[in-house]
Amino acid sequence: MAENMPSATAAVEVLRAAGIEHSEHVYAFEETGGTALCAQELNIDEHAIVKTIVLEADGKPFIVLMHGDMRASTKELAGIIGARSITPCSTDNAEQYTGYQFGGISPFGTRSEMPIYMEETILNLRKVYINGGRRGYMIGMDPYDIVKILHPVNVKVGAARGT
Repeated sequence: MAENMPSATAAVEVLRAAGIEHSEHVYAFEETGGTALCAQELNIDEHAIVKTIVLEADGKPFIVLMHGDMRASTKELAGIIGARSITPCSTDNAEQYTGYQFGGISPFGTRSEMPIYMEETILNLRKVYINGGRRGYMIGMDPYDIVKILHPVNVKVGAARGT
């Protein structure tokens, strides 16, 4: 591992324990940079970045894995999971549920078990980049390995940002 790589996170330990091949990528995190900055810094397509979104359905937490250049339609999600309302988690709650700092949330090795939903078109990609459990730290991997570890429910709730 290169010197500038962070020490193993809970997310990386989960991947290693499962024997999942992955690459590690460090970039200069900026509070307001989002997936666009990450894509630029790592010279990858923003669509191949998988963001971990922590939401609450009727007050119960869950995770949505979505392409970096898209947003999750909460209206469609609510219909699929039978929730009256879906709201973003506060930063404090997201950190409490996951055990990760906001901006460095990984779906692997979370503090609390939560349902996970994944935009099904993520599986159309050969390789994806997902947070490795620290700000500025991404893991490159086969999207089918996400399925092997997390067993997410595949959904089609992605929408272009701004719609």
